[in-house]
Amino acid sequence: MSSIVVSSPGKVLLAGGYLVLDPAYSGVVVSTSSRFYTVIQPAGAAPAQITVRSPQFLDATWSYTCNVDDRAQPPTVVVSQVESPASASKNKFVHLALQKTLSLALEDKGAATLSQSLAQGLTITIAGDNDFYSQQDQLAKLGLPSELASLSKIPPFASTGVHLPDVSKTGLGSSAALITSLVTALLVHTGVIAPAALAGGEVTLAHRFAHNLAQFVHCLAQGKVGSGFDVAAAVFGSQLYTRFNPAVIQHLMDDTSGTQPLLPTISPGNAAWDYQVKPFKLPPHTRILLADIHAGSNTPLLVGQVLKWRKENPAEAHSLWTSLDQVNTSLGQTLTRLSELHSQNPDAYLETVRYISSLTSVQWLANPNMQQHHAHCLEAFYEAHLLTEQIRTKMREMGGLSGVEIEPAQQTKLLDESVALAGVIGGGVPGAGGFDAVWLLVAEPPLPIYGIPPVQLIERLWSEYKGVSPLLSTESRAQGVILEDLDAIPGLKDAVSASA
Repeated sequence: MSSIVVSSPGKVLLAGGYLVLDPAYSGVVVSTSSRFYTVIQPAGAAPAQITVRSPQFLDATWSYTCNVDDRAQPPTVVVSQVESPASASKNKFVHLALQKTLSLALEDKGAATLSQSLAQGLTITIAGDNDFYSQQDQLAKLGLPSELASLSKIPPFASTGVHLPDVSKTGLGSSAALITSLVTALLVHTGVIAPAALAGGEVTLAHRFAHNLAQFVHCLAQGKVGSGFDVAAAVFGSQLYTRFNPAVIQHLMDDTSGTQPLLPTISPGNAAWDYQVKPFKLPPHTRILLADIHAGSNTPLLVGQVLKWRKENPAEAHSLWTSLDQVNTSLGQTLTRLSELHSQNPDAYLETVRYISSLTSVQWLANPNMQQHHAHCLEAFYEAHLLTEQIRTKMREMGGLSGVEIEPAQQTKLLDESVALAGVIGGGVPGAGGFDAVWLLVAEPPLPIYGIPPVQLIERLWSEYKGVSPLLSTESRAQGVILEDLDAIPGLKDAVSASA
């Protein structure tokens, strides 16, 4: 049985929280190794019958019929959910992804081609890596400590044991990664984009096609046009991101009848999509380490309060956002410069990473015998440290002015103690902040190193905090959306079989 498998990564917004809502500012976005997978297989059933399963949740099966009317002018496709005991719930994200992607495929490929792609019906399995959901309850049941080694013992795509609305998320952008993988897999299955266009590692028109449609579907499902950095990360990977003008899709958002054509707007040739994505990656021999706080925040509420403050205090907000943007931009530039220093002198760079992995940041520049080729790297690492601290200070200032707990006191204590450890370059609260998570950028040189590895020091510290657990996620080496081999993803084939 042939399968189409598409995966998309999660995201972490290192810098640019709130500012990325405005096209005047940019954000530093890291895509994660944790991914969402969509597996599309012919069902061998009645034509135009689609069953979608999410095996990690209870009662997570949704059945749909697709009615393609080629006699209408223009031709239409209507996706309707089939009510049954097995699909008592509704999933707006999945339903809209099916409706809008198949509608676009109808416009682009015609009714005959679309009907052919649905001739055997479809079985769609959607599964996310464990890091998208808090595993702390699972670790407690297994009697395991909250450590990376323990997380590795949990089977891939583990059952959450709860219904979808009740799951505790970790803030990695599960809905954006899900929508992107599902939309892209459907675009491949219906022939709108060619599989080869996703296989070369370069950004193609197919990526932009998938991006535009995923942005629209995600916004429509959420009921508002967000910043879009989470979808952009799911499509393009790590990047310096500047958002698109919301006006590009507003008329489609307002089209309650769903009769307006999608292709003219969604097409990658539409110049109104003015987002900017600049390639970015973390410096070599460093890793991002994320904490699952197992608390969670209402991000829309936080954003709403900050935007209300900005509207009521335009001069104050403009001054703070301008200075914060300068620091955010500098962080992106400094991290990029570290990668360049590695390219220029890999040996000196690696020696520097080993050196800082055994010392706290206040000690990095204290060596009087420092050689010049090491000094450049050390100064850049220390600058990255200072910039992350400045960003935290300004984000706390924004929180105080707007009355929003962007970096709550509990997070401040955790971050201060974490950043004071040897080998920790910097950290912060990702995205809109609150109680969702924290991130750290950590030196991670290959062995041998001097002293205890920084990640182990962090795990020891975090073990002293109730409800704080590391995540396995690192930066995605595969970057954005990609085609996968079902047999090559550990546990995925079993997850697909279990859901059948």
